[in-house]
Amino acid sequence: MAIKYTEEQLNNVDKSFLVQMFLNQQEEMAKATNQVELLTNEVQSLNKKMQTLMEQLVLSKKARFGQSSEKMEDAAQISFMEVNGTIVFFNEAEAVCDLSADEPEDLEPKPRGKKTSGKKDADMSGLPVNRINHYMTENELIAEFGENGWKQLPDAISKRYKFIPAKVIVTEHHVGVYASKKDGHMVKAEHPRGLLKGSPVSPSIAAAIMNGKYVNAVPLYKLEKEFERYGLAITRQNMANWMIRLGESYISVMYDYLHELIYDYHVIQADETPVPVNKEGRKAGSKSYMWVYRSGYMNPEKQIILYEYQLTRNASHPREFLKEFKGICVTDGYQVYHTLEKEKEDLTIAGCWVHMRLRFEQAWEVIPKEARKGTISYMAMKQIQAIYREEGKLKELHSKERLEQRQAIIKPLVDAFFVYLKQNQTEVSGSGKLHDAFTYALNQEKYLKVFLEDGEVPIDNNASERAIRGFCVGKKNWHMIDTINGAKTSAMIYSIAETAKANNLKPYDYFEHLLEEIPKHMEDTDRSFLKELLPWSDKLPKHVRK
Repeated sequence: MAIKYTEEQLNNVDKSFLVQMFLNQQEEMAKATNQVELLTNEVQSLNKKMQTLMEQLVLSKKARFGQSSEKMEDAAQISFMEVNGTIVFFNEAEAVCDLSADEPEDLEPKPRGKKTSGKKDADMSGLPVNRINHYMTENELIAEFGENGWKQLPDAISKRYKFIPAKVIVTEHHVGVYASKKDGHMVKAEHPRGLLKGSPVSPSIAAAIMNGKYVNAVPLYKLEKEFERYGLAITRQNMANWMIRLGESYISVMYDYLHELIYDYHVIQADETPVPVNKEGRKAGSKSYMWVYRSGYMNPEKQIILYEYQLTRNASHPREFLKEFKGICVTDGYQVYHTLEKEKEDLTIAGCWVHMRLRFEQAWEVIPKEARKGTISYMAMKQIQAIYREEGKLKELHSKERLEQRQAIIKPLVDAFFVYLKQNQTEVSGSGKLHDAFTYALNQEKYLKVFLEDGEVPIDNNASERAIRGFCVGKKNWHMIDTINGAKTSAMIYSIAETAKANNLKPYDYFEHLLEEIPKHMEDTDRSFLKELLPWSDKLPKHVRK
């Protein structure tokens, strides 16, 4: 129980006692203050952890149950911002719209043209036609119209698809063998060389496996069952062995040639994705990586897409792959690319606006819908939207014209965006999604502005991410990922498949053509024959093109 003193008692107390009592009280107050500060700091720490957990929970629920693309419903305008003494208006109709318009995913050029009335005819125009006639006999016509009582009108034509299921036949090569009666020496008649010595594999069956596995993501065990239905006893082990040997012997020849050619491009794009490892002498759950390098999609005539399998994600791999490249490489914010830029004077790294935009979108999504309007994340999203809207208008322009428009229209918007971030940086707490978005954007500012200086550089890296998407679907079905050779070979075959698709070829027919032609030149020291096999060569057979 606390002791209480009266005024009279205190007047009679010795001064030294009062001083000691005051000091004790001061010490107790200091302890209490420290305790309060500790509790306050602990509460703030718990609040930050709670905020992070709530953000993760909201984003997790959206990823699981929400729509794939959320849109900002309110199209309220941003007023203006001053950049280097210039007023930049965001409230013009040309600058701001719903985020549903010109999303980043839609920025790649798409073929334009007038709609035709005969779409079905256009769809069937490249297919062979088997004409079947249905005409009335003369007796039937006389019975219907009388003698000479009719005239022939243009035929009524009805077109229908007919599907002819695949079938398998055996090509049996009988090769003449001749021997001399005098000295006994023997010769054989000229005959096509087999792809693999002692193997029944042919270009057509190999192309079918490559198309099924690397284009349609069908696992080998399902292909094995499918071949059984055609009477073929080809095991998944056979197929895996064929893919590795054919890839190393023939597909690698074209892969290496395309690798040399990609150095001639001014702009390329790069990305990587993890691959689960089952063996390779490492513990289960270890990760390797599939890297993808592709020519910039703003130069769509001659596309190259190359995969490379590596055990790690460190800088040595892109350093080796890009050692002869001089130009601009578009990537996400992964630090290894920035390290390479410091090492190579002739390499420039450009950033990806989609990666940056995603962070602001996540910060916006964790805010309750009724409170989103007017928030910092909302305003940032509206400005990014304005930049993408203007960039979307430049799809069909040539590089020089696109650069002029970017400098005149988009650069002020980009400058204003980063000014806005810097002005509001102090308003953002030290944790959470919005802080992450601000930190990423400001750290990447140099790289995110590179596209403003070159009309061939895309604003984002979506093209390389789409290029790697086919692999991400198919990697779940891999049988050969157990071995390094299998993974490296698969990377080469994926490369040819994706390059064929990017150049509007039919992958099956292109694989078959390569496997028919490349073996003919394996003894050649000159690789110039590969020019005629490139996906854009006018020497390719017509049936290879869509």
